[in-house]
Amino acid sequence: MLEHIEIVKPEDIEKRSMEIITSELNGRTWPDPEFAIVKRCIHTSADFDYADNLCFSENAARIGMEAIRRGASIVTDTRMAWSGINKKKLASFGGEAYCFMSDEDVAAEAKERGVTRAAICMERGAALPGEVIFAIGNAPTALIRLYEMIEAGQLKPALIIGAPVGFVNVVESKELIMKAGVPYIVPRGRKGGSNIAATICNAMLYQL
Repeated sequence: MLEHIEIVKPEDIEKRSMEIITSELNGRTWPDPEFAIVKRCIHTSADFDYADNLCFSENAARIGMEAIRRGASIVTDTRMAWSGINKKKLASFGGEAYCFMSDEDVAAEAKERGVTRAAICMERGAALPGEVIFAIGNAPTALIRLYEMIEAGQLKPALIIGAPVGFVNVVESKELIMKAGVPYIVPRGRKGGSNIAATICNAMLYQL
């Protein structure tokens, strides 16, 4: 059995993976930096559907990268997404990653107002100074609250990465963000997740 196993040095595994992904895309390409994001999402998930469902507003990736270069914060809706972001690289540009989901006051306010903690977390993120990128990997209610604040003129995000995964209001919340008039990167449909949200952040970081 072992004779069928390709021997790859640990330091070459990612490079080899990217070569396989590029090969299996059968000549399909995107302009960079979008191409790097598409490949990294496939690399993270082993799911080639991301070649078809990833949607970018005009120059979204470059807009996000320039915001990071200027020291933008990144706000996530899950600790998993927060954990996956390369915070050392982000800090090298003066930025910081935030997730308010486990804050006691967030839970208390959400209970009092009868809304989700994710919605309150978006309000916390909107109150941060400077430019903010929102990376959503789980909660459609986070995207819905962002849309409401944008529509009310209370928020102008640098970029929204709208990648919640699941079945209830997932598709609809993504479609809202795609017509909100702000830069976005969205895997259309039901797919996504905290790992995808973090991957998109890192794909931008690694090109700076």
